[in-house]
Amino acid sequence: MVREAGVAALLRHADQRRGKLTLRMVVLGTWKGRPVAISVRPNCLTVSVDHPAEASIFSYDLEGRLWAAFLDGISYRRGLNGRIIARWRSPDNRRERRWLPPDEALAVEERAHQTIVALYEAIRSGGAPLKTPLPPEGHTAFRRAIAFDTERSRADAKRYHEIYKPIGILPPDQYMAVVLQASEGCPFNTCTFCNFYRDRPFRIKRPDEFRAHAEAVREFLGAGLSLRRSIFLGDANALAIPMKRLRPLIEIVHEVYDVEGLGGIYAFLDGFSGEKKSQQDYAGLARRGLRRVYIGMEIGNEALLRFLKKPGTPDDVIRAVQAIKAGGVAVGVIILLGAGGRQYAGAHIRDTIRVLNAMDLGRSDIIYFSELVVSEGLEYARDAHRVGLEPLTHQERIAQGEAIERGLKFSRQPDAPRISRYDIREFIY
Repeated sequence: MVREAGVAALLRHADQRRGKLTLRMVVLGTWKGRPVAISVRPNCLTVSVDHPAEASIFSYDLEGRLWAAFLDGISYRRGLNGRIIARWRSPDNRRERRWLPPDEALAVEERAHQTIVALYEAIRSGGAPLKTPLPPEGHTAFRRAIAFDTERSRADAKRYHEIYKPIGILPPDQYMAVVLQASEGCPFNTCTFCNFYRDRPFRIKRPDEFRAHAEAVREFLGAGLSLRRSIFLGDANALAIPMKRLRPLIEIVHEVYDVEGLGGIYAFLDGFSGEKKSQQDYAGLARRGLRRVYIGMEIGNEALLRFLKKPGTPDDVIRAVQAIKAGGVAVGVIILLGAGGRQYAGAHIRDTIRVLNAMDLGRSDIIYFSELVVSEGLEYARDAHRVGLEPLTHQERIAQGEAIERGLKFSRQPDAPRISRYDIREFIY
């Protein structure tokens, strides 16, 4: 429902993420006898139209791309590649999701587009009286959204695939980042539970190649760059790039983008392989905008890591985290719930608690609990069947995460790290 208070509000709110003051104008009105709220921000246009049951909501970036919608009780998110995921709650309050086939995704975009076209025509003709005039920025945002029709959407998705190799996964707080693929693939690519990068060898882009890529991404995003919240250096293990080659790539990021204005640089590190960077290395990277490093530790049990074909040991991860944090960079540590099934469940809890407690994590850090998702054909599924592992249920995986959380020495301290859930099935960029 439209919940904006007052006739029209010009709201100032501090964007704590970037430390900037952001202006948002909310214009209220009516259309076809229904309340309408139009939110005009420096990074997006959001339109809410009330219906007898619930509102329809559409959000566009300033290039005109639909990026979020709410229709008939279903939430939609559109990725830059044109794919759309639908999410809703079942009658028993279970979280459901479905990736829309291309034709259905375009139909959602077209329904939103038709609404925006009709509403804007009504605003201009007086058929949708507004309590305060739409500002010039609002007119520009409407016109760009209207210009982004089905043909433009298809062309935009095609251009995306020309610029990017498939982006396998991102941390949940980086779904709205600018992804720059300084490297492609994964340097070891042996983990049995992951098939995100099996289609390509690991390689590091040359500086001239990376510059062309970074500039192409900037041009592709256009005015939609304002919606992006950070820069994510991809792919799976960009911080495994040796410092001698990494520094020039970081400098290119600064030359092409306003790194500070975008909220800094973030990246994955496996924590086990690649060149081991020192505290001094991370301090230098922090000075050039590195804010957080995400490490897929998965499990604290060494035997289970070997079963998953993950290189290295839990102590390797502890040392990597200590070097990162000593250099002034935050970490995000990813834990894989359910790995090893019932046979390893106790050891997983015990050893993961030990390793996390050894990391001295604080309020700027994040622990992600990600449930193991086993699909047909995954190497983990074959290995688990071969040795007779009994999988944990969803409820047991959740309980495993809760048991780990209870064992953390900092779990109730005011400066404790944030603990969050991470469902890879909902990843969208």
